[in-house]
Amino acid sequence: MSGGVDSSVAAALLEEQGHDVIGLSMQLYDQSEGQTSFGSCCSIDDLHDARRVAAAINIPHYIVNFERQFDERVVSNFVAEYAAGRTPLPCAHCNSDLKFATLADRAQAFGADAVATGHYARIERDVASGRYLLKRGVDAGKDQSYFLFSLTQTQLACALFPVGDRPKDDVRDYARRRRLPVANKPDSQEICFIPDNDYRSFVTRSVPDAARGGLIVDERGRVLGGHEGIHRFTVGQRKGLGLAASGAGGGMPLYVLALRPADRQIVVGPKSSLEQTTLTASGVNWIAEEPDRPLRVAAQIRHRHEAAPATVRVVERAGPSTRLGRAEVVFDAPQIAIAPGQAVVFYDGDAVVGGGWIENASW
Repeated sequence: MSGGVDSSVAAALLEEQGHDVIGLSMQLYDQSEGQTSFGSCCSIDDLHDARRVAAAINIPHYIVNFERQFDERVVSNFVAEYAAGRTPLPCAHCNSDLKFATLADRAQAFGADAVATGHYARIERDVASGRYLLKRGVDAGKDQSYFLFSLTQTQLACALFPVGDRPKDDVRDYARRRRLPVANKPDSQEICFIPDNDYRSFVTRSVPDAARGGLIVDERGRVLGGHEGIHRFTVGQRKGLGLAASGAGGGMPLYVLALRPADRQIVVGPKSSLEQTTLTASGVNWIAEEPDRPLRVAAQIRHRHEAAPATVRVVERAGPSTRLGRAEVVFDAPQIAIAPGQAVVFYDGDAVVGGGWIENASW
């Protein structure tokens, strides 16, 4: 229970259905000195909201301390990825490494059979194979299946998404009918641990060396300007390059094409150079059976990206010491701004086939 309307309604629905519900909220940072500017959610006010909802629907509520785990598995990864010239996806790590790993272990200590969250996604059981299927939420504008691609069959077996089968408007209407105190609370739009959504300053404070400057060059290696840190840029970025005054690009808009952290270089060029057809992904998790031949899918490379027709091929199978492998994805048509560090998720209709972390892209 994050203190938002989605997880609050999830708890209320389960309570209404007669389940024995226990509310758990994650404390992710030290609030002993009254800190309230950690980010747009996960604050002490949100924990209070969760407790108020639990009281309103008459269920017990506990706060579990995940400060160490959150810092190790989510925040440290976020900082390291930006410092290395990649674009991280902290929500996916938080879901797989905390909510459905560590939190599932905590839930067992309460004697609970399942972990329910307010995610807009659905889980079904395939009768033929016996495997659990992860599907998009019915509200296309709120679907969060992209962030859940790394869930294992074991985790899916004990996961519940009570709001995944209804539109957001219905969720709020239900919250109002149940008179939940968060019924009209705005959704969080920012990364929960970044104050003021200023991730650049956050990374600089965490890794001062990340602010070392370097050069901005074009595709031929010609120097166009300078920068104050690789972490301030992402693939596909157009604004904030600081090149307009120099006339770089001859009046043509320039975009970040690639980041070269070893050389401290930002490579820029025209939008057409952002178009790429092939990517390689590591840490690939297959929710469906791992394919033994090239598989036709719709591949999604960003949360708000429209999944595009592609063929995915396993290039390294999961070994005995790991369940994760590598795959190559070839799109039917070039895609714009494939960013290393983001996730690529494979869909068959509205079902998640699998997904992994983008390593690199090419033509």
